Amino acid sequence: MQQIFYMNQTKTHIAEDSDTELLIDNDSGCQLVVWNDEVNSFEWVIATLVEVCGHSTEQAEQCAMIIHTKGKYGVKDGSYDYLKPMCDAITDRGIGATVEELSEH
Repeated sequence: MQQIFYMNQTKTHIAEDSDTELLIDNDSGCQLVVWNDEVNSFEWVIATLVEVCGHSTEQAEQCAMIIHTKGKYGVKDGSYDYLKPMCDAITDRGIGATVEELSEH
C-alpha cells in the first residue's frame, strides 16, 4: 500500500519494509530566491511573501530586510514544481524572483 504525505509542503512518500516505514523526501532541492530592487516598497514585498509564500508577517519582514541588505534571499525551499507557481506569482507582482537549485556540499 503506497501512501503520499506532505512534509514541509514538498512531496514525500512512505517506503514500506516488513517491519518499519521510512519517510523519504523526494523533492526539496530548490530554493525560491527574491531579489532586491529600487522599485518595490517593503510593504509590497512583505504583503507578497505573506500572501504567496504563506509567511507570517514577522517572517516576511525579516526576509524583506535580508533581501534589502544582501541583494537577494532564499525565502522558501522545496521542489521546483512546488516553488515555480510561487515564483510566477511573485514576478507577476513586479518583484524579481527565481527558482534556483540548491548546491550540495
